Amino acid sequence: MTRSLRGKRVLVVGASSGIGRAFAIQAGKEGAQVVLVARRKEKLDDAIAEAGTGTPVAADIADPAGAAAVAEAARTTLGEVDLLFCSVGVAPLKMFADTDSDDWESVMRTNVVGVHQLIRHALPVLAEGAIVGALSSESVGQQRAALGAYAASKAALMSSFDAWRTEHPGLRFCTIAVGSTIPTEFADAFDPELLGSVLEDWIWRGLVQETLMTPDAVADAIAGMLAGIIDHPDVGLDHAVIKPPSAPRRM
Repeated sequence: MTRSLRGKRVLVVGASSGIGRAFAIQAGKEGAQVVLVARRKEKLDDAIAEAGTGTPVAADIADPAGAAAVAEAARTTLGEVDLLFCSVGVAPLKMFADTDSDDWESVMRTNVVGVHQLIRHALPVLAEGAIVGALSSESVGQQRAALGAYAASKAALMSSFDAWRTEHPGLRFCTIAVGSTIPTEFADAFDPELLGSVLEDWIWRGLVQETLMTPDAVADAIAGMLAGIIDHPDVGLDHAVIKPPSAPRRM
């Protein structure tokens, strides 16, 4: 049986780049009704042009008003949502001792609080049995130097999904930990000198694979996985891990 999101009502947040963009395009090409959300509308327009379909919503879920606006746009455009896929995430590359309160506030506001507020506002438009998926990271449980705040935020995100799952058993909440993927904009703001230093440490600890994944391949895998269960409300997927299968890179 061919797995497809055809006919599904899909809300993708973080759709301007990386895995979120690739997922939105994949869903659109499969025949889903897609609302694409990100801060940069011109990037959303580019993704919609490639997908051949979709509705753009320029909003920032780190802003409480932005999260509410996304839910309202989904209600107006889709009526109900069968699949909410959240690909947002920010990460300062800083050694833990150098991570200040502003860094913590930025990371938690987007990666945890923003996602929570998005789901809270979206609850009234989520169809019975809808899937709410969000990207986590393999850094949870496999700590990397200079990504301490980011890993902690993703651990908090996963714990928050446990709370949603407990209180709303009629919905399906799934976190998807993703390994090294390029090209994305994740590391664009990283300090090159510090990145070079900590990358050596990551490799020495066996935390970097010989081969890396592409956003298109990861998005295709996620779309296939979620499409396989979306029509089976008795099947849940609490947590998944997608990572390169190759051996760790060595110094």
